[in-house]
Amino acid sequence: MNDEMRILVAFDGSVYAENAIDEMSRAGLPRNAQALLVYVQERWLPMPKSARLKTDDKAVNSSTAVAAQMARADEDLEVIISSEQLEGLEQGKKQLQTHFPNWKIETLILEGSPSSQINQKAKEWNADLIVVGCQGQTENKLHTVGSISQKIANEAPCSVRIVRGQVWKQGSPNRILIGLDGTEATEVVVQDVAERMWLMGSEVRLVMATDRRPNQEETQAREEEQIWIENCIAKARKILEDTELNVTELVEEGNPKEVIVNAADEWGADCIFIGANKRLNYFENLLLGSVSTAVVARANCTVEVVR
Repeated sequence: MNDEMRILVAFDGSVYAENAIDEMSRAGLPRNAQALLVYVQERWLPMPKSARLKTDDKAVNSSTAVAAQMARADEDLEVIISSEQLEGLEQGKKQLQTHFPNWKIETLILEGSPSSQINQKAKEWNADLIVVGCQGQTENKLHTVGSISQKIANEAPCSVRIVRGQVWKQGSPNRILIGLDGTEATEVVVQDVAERMWLMGSEVRLVMATDRRPNQEETQAREEEQIWIENCIAKARKILEDTELNVTELVEEGNPKEVIVNAADEWGADCIFIGANKRLNYFENLLLGSVSTAVVARANCTVEVVR
């Protein structure tokens, strides 16, 4: 793994953000890295000073004048943040530095839509990973997902780690579940896990979901599928074989969106690693069309979407 890995941490001062920072110590991250702790002050339909026109101003009737002033609005905006928020951000930096004393850590305050600002900054800063805390599942797993963490995961230019608060014993081995589908994306996931620095005794479970094929050619299809599954798992094992991770596997029939989440719950996984599907259109994402989107929404543990 690159010693100069660039990690952007979304921080809002909440207990979920603090939990995300603590959980990073279990993410196998490098001893040396650059981190940017970003606080986004949410803003809705701002009316900056430069855009406020007096009612008796002659220019108020001029659409050109109004447009010109509005165009300059962003230049004159100042982010308003309380002393408590500033103190919380500094405390978050100290918390992160405690876990990673060799990291170069900076802080940044932005204003606007949290998900948009985080993803835009990750692109500009060339981040390798975004870390964001999450309260939990969506209230209705069948409905659309509108949380900040979900939007970041869907639209980010890099990998995203969505942390859900869990009770774990300090220094205990990791339980890492990898969702496999035989694509190039999942090979990247396996390689990423193999390059991380995990605690001694940590385990990896490779999980694959198979389709049911109830037709007259079922026998032949099953045999071909079995060969394909064995090859996929063998490739993953080969990548992981030089690590000290204990590797097991699980193959189950069903929808991968359900198989992966259920397997993580039953096994007690700390984190699910899954590859990002090819970017879907807006409507497909809205209906949880991708496996990674669905797993992020439904999982009870931390999920890292690898790009």
